[in-house]
Amino acid sequence: MRFNEFFVGQVFRTKSIRMTKESITRFAAEFDPQYMHLDEEKAKQGRFNGIIASGIQTMAVSFKLWVETGSYGDDVIAGTAMNNLKFTKPVYPEDELYTLVEVTEVKEKKNDTGSVTVLLSTFNHNDEKVFEGDLTVLIKQ
Repeated sequence: MRFNEFFVGQVFRTKSIRMTKESITRFAAEFDPQYMHLDEEKAKQGRFNGIIASGIQTMAVSFKLWVETGSYGDDVIAGTAMNNLKFTKPVYPEDELYTLVEVTEVKEKKNDTGSVTVLLSTFNHNDEKVFEGDLTVLIKQ
């Protein structure tokens, strides 16, 4: 989409993705090597009763789902901010996640560019919110 096709209040829904135990532990081993993501026995004794996905992985998956809608197309220049990140519920192996994306701000900038801010709200297969955060990108006009 072109910059001028985005408007405040616009909502998109992404496809879904299943979080596997393998993807959770592979991501955690490289980027967030804490017991609640890697050690099933120790994680079962903790507050989550088993392995959970890293919040950073949940955020990355949310972003991936949004980007894969193709809404920015080739007009996106770069991300400029991520704010108000909230991990509201743990993500477990076999949870299926989808993201609702609401355009919250559209601003014209210099040099034929503009910024688009969206609120990413990610839900599991029970429609329970697991993540939310604001994302701003610079995009060609």
